[in-house]
Amino acid sequence: MITMLSDFGSKDSYVAVMKGAIAQIAPGIPTCDLTHEVPPQNILAARFNLLMAYPYFPKGTVHLAVVDPGVGSDRRASALQSPSGFFVGPDNGLFSGVGDREPLLAAVSLTNPDYWRVPTPSVTFHGRDIFAPIAAHLANGVPIATLGDHIEPSSLVKPNLPPFATSHPKKDNAKLAHYAGCFQYIDGFGNLITNIPARVVADGSWQLIICASHQSAESQERRKFAGVKTYGDVPMGEMAALVGSHGWVELACNGDSAAIALKDIATLGTEIKIICTQII
Repeated sequence: MITMLSDFGSKDSYVAVMKGAIAQIAPGIPTCDLTHEVPPQNILAARFNLLMAYPYFPKGTVHLAVVDPGVGSDRRASALQSPSGFFVGPDNGLFSGVGDREPLLAAVSLTNPDYWRVPTPSVTFHGRDIFAPIAAHLANGVPIATLGDHIEPSSLVKPNLPPFATSHPKKDNAKLAHYAGCFQYIDGFGNLITNIPARVVADGSWQLIICASHQSAESQERRKFAGVKTYGDVPMGEMAALVGSHGWVELACNGDSAAIALKDIATLGTEIKIICTQII
């Protein structure tokens, strides 16, 4: 199977063109659309959607992801192999979540034109001329090492996201666990999804605190939200923090959009600190 993710939308025929390029090389191989509604050129949104979806597919699946604002530049075209399957697309941080979750068995730069659709690909549509054909060849069983030059996995591009971090200060003889992270995605319901994993709030009472990182510690305006189990645990229109089905802590508004309610800070990758405090 080949999955497909892009920011191409459904108005134009770009997705169909890539499926045609695949079918010319690997007729009969099924394709599955993860989404083609990634906001234009939004690598972070593409990264999250791929990270959320790929574990649910059979081992050996080829995941084709094309959100490529650097198309035609000197950014690398890449193919990766993990224990779960293969990943094909630009080396721009899109696959960084996969590399954080599981080991990469191989990574190559797609420099072998024998596996491109044409020897001279379009400088604006590598999805059609390089990435889709490569995905089809991988689905046909072509070894990844034949597709181009070796890439050291540690050299793959990572997004500029504030990382998840943890510390354990003591206060008033109680042990408090502090976890800092960022908003990594805003879904269609307006839920603000952080990069704080569910495991840190598995037990005990907790709250999520947001403060603008550009302010000094003394002048920071802090907004506190109680941790709950599900959306209905707070009244309609109220905000709460909880663990979503994706496995990360999120900030949501029951029956409404947290992104709209917090529009001044609801941006992917902004310099916002999210501190999740759990009483142990």
